[in-house]
Amino acid sequence: MFHTRNSSQHEAEFVLLDQLVEEDHLLRKIDQYKVKPYYSENKGRPSLDPLILFKMMFIGYLYGIRSERQLEKEIYYNIAYRWFLGLNINDPVPHHSTISWNRRTRFKNTTIFQDIFDEIVLQSINHDMVGGRVLFTDSTHLKANANKHKYTRKTIEQDTQNYINDLEEAVQEDRVAHGKKLLKVKEEVKTEKDIRQSMTDPESGYLYRENKPEGFFYLDHRTTDMKYNIITDAHVTPGNVHDSVPYLDRLDHQIARFGFQVEAVALDSGYLTTPICKGLSDRHIFGVIAHRRFHPTRGLFEKWKFQYDSENDHYICPKGEKLLYTTTDRKGYRFYKSDPKKCASCPFLERCTRSKNHQRVISRHIWEEHKEKIRQNRLTVSGKELYKKRKEKIERSFADSKQLHGLRYCRLRGKQNVSEQVLLTAACQNMKKIATHLAKLG
Repeated sequence: MFHTRNSSQHEAEFVLLDQLVEEDHLLRKIDQYKVKPYYSENKGRPSLDPLILFKMMFIGYLYGIRSERQLEKEIYYNIAYRWFLGLNINDPVPHHSTISWNRRTRFKNTTIFQDIFDEIVLQSINHDMVGGRVLFTDSTHLKANANKHKYTRKTIEQDTQNYINDLEEAVQEDRVAHGKKLLKVKEEVKTEKDIRQSMTDPESGYLYRENKPEGFFYLDHRTTDMKYNIITDAHVTPGNVHDSVPYLDRLDHQIARFGFQVEAVALDSGYLTTPICKGLSDRHIFGVIAHRRFHPTRGLFEKWKFQYDSENDHYICPKGEKLLYTTTDRKGYRFYKSDPKKCASCPFLERCTRSKNHQRVISRHIWEEHKEKIRQNRLTVSGKELYKKRKEKIERSFADSKQLHGLRYCRLRGKQNVSEQVLLTAACQNMKKIATHLAKLG
């Protein structure tokens, strides 16, 4: 027989807040191993700023709470959140505007979030959770807080790539080696391009790629370490910046900041460019980059059917005839041309070229040997095994960010605010791994 229980909602009970939080709760582990060492129990007064402020932000990014207003409500009702912040049941929850006020004033134009992220990485290194020998890098798109239909057309100057000076020097040396005249020094001309600029978030970039959503986005360029999949770098760019552009600079940043001795890297096909291949070769790093699919002209011989003779610096066509060097252009491409007299009577002419003068032209970059080396690395046993790890490392890291931490969309506008979201989300992912790992060790 059922009995109606008298209401006990207004009865007083004596309980400790600590008793209401499970012993294996994630926030217990983080508090024990990540937060407690950073504040003193006998210096200063108990205050909101900055300890509770950052703890509140960590809660938001740990559990994917999308707005600070909602974060305030969640903390009000959640015992574990109150315990983590050091608030008693009757203590008022700090107002959500405190976080936004600090973001607009105190944290503006500072490196505070990068410093926090770097400090977490350094802690993972101290706990022997980062090897720094094998790294995985990729990027993912984050939908900007902007309407893709509200934009203006704008002409901007294209940034000069870091490798341009090295390339120009290499081109001149190559021409001299082939007995060609030096190219005249070209006046620096700023190249321009037309872009769509968002009216709501001008710092975002319009993304238009095959098999990708179209609109205004940011890109999260991320690197993870082989050992425990700790995120060692997170860098934000507008969505219209190519993946390969910031790569070498961010790799050098990690080497300088954390003292990594990088031996190997695994990258997606978007990074298969000659400057990156040469950069990895110059740094003595074993690079594995996915194959990029090309679509040659239908009915004609593919370029790979022409064999390059590096000793004599010429190409050999499928019939055995030579394509000789002619010149090197400013972009760093050597050109090799066939003898049109021989080509005119060749039985393979229709499958080789459709030019009116019956001449086949093959181009080859002066740094092409570095790209060929990367392609060979991909086909080795160790290269294949290394590339398979990508889906377990960097791809899984992105999946966790989006599925568990709300990183599919940008909460705020502006590159600096998006960088905060990306860096603190990555820092929280690292904190979870470190705290869980140390808890297992006891």
